[in-house]
Amino acid sequence: MTIPVAVAPEVPDELRAAIEAGGGELAALADARALVWVSEAGGFPEQLPTGIEWVQLPAAGIEDFVAAGVLERHPGVRFTSAAGAFSATVAEHALALLLAGVRYLPEHLRATTWRQQDFLPHVGTLRGSTVAVVGAGGIGKALIPSLLTLGAEVIAVNRSGRPVTGSGIPDGITTVPAERLDTVWPVADHVVVAAPATPATAHLVGSAELALLRPNSWVINVARGSLIDTEALVAALRAGTIGGAGLDVTDPEPLPDGHPLWALPNVIITPHDSNPPQVRVAAFAAHVRENVRRFAAGDDLLAPVDPSTGY
Repeated sequence: MTIPVAVAPEVPDELRAAIEAGGGELAALADARALVWVSEAGGFPEQLPTGIEWVQLPAAGIEDFVAAGVLERHPGVRFTSAAGAFSATVAEHALALLLAGVRYLPEHLRATTWRQQDFLPHVGTLRGSTVAVVGAGGIGKALIPSLLTLGAEVIAVNRSGRPVTGSGIPDGITTVPAERLDTVWPVADHVVVAAPATPATAHLVGSAELALLRPNSWVINVARGSLIDTEALVAALRAGTIGGAGLDVTDPEPLPDGHPLWALPNVIITPHDSNPPQVRVAAFAAHVRENVRRFAAGDDLLAPVDPSTGY
């Protein structure tokens, strides 16, 4: 039996093919059992037909949909996010930012003359360092094997504290529950922030946390800008409390011209492009295809949203 699935507000060809490959058929919203939403939270329907059982949202971070009351308006509908669909690409970007910082690449790229003696004291390595991955979900699990391969030790932080498992992750990796995050800062050389944005994670990294890090520590954020207190980060970067920051996301975002972060030499800013569109569409289509298959088979769906946590 094929499952009628609606796609709105427009129907990309890739998603039409993904739905069919997963055992579904494209249908009008009024006739569908599932909806794949491909736009912003603000345009989401105020009401859904009574036949809709499941909604696939287009992003891994769904804070805008939570804030807009989308989940609250539809309590009987199962929602899934795109968490995990883009993990490999974002993890690759996080690793690039971290390596660039540790290897002092910003100053190398700015140099117009041979400055070996100036640079050598600042050039580091991930080998033998301890990297805290704060938010060991899909992105964290994709990043951890690369860090281990490069010789780093990893502390994984997740909500439950249950051991992190996955492809390329050995048994026994150090895992810390979020409630004990305060014990992580003093022992981490570097931090990668990959946690969801919720009211509980706003300014997860602030002046107190930054003060516990080291003068050579790099803080990487590939999650949401709200997880880091921007004013505290600027102060720490100026004071040399930490070595630097690699930011694919900022608060505010877009980061306005003239903001202090633009002028700091120990900051790498990328404009929220860790998940570029040329790979995003295919990754989301694969996620949709698998979830349509699971929905048709009655199996657990990928990336179910827990309304009580907002992700």
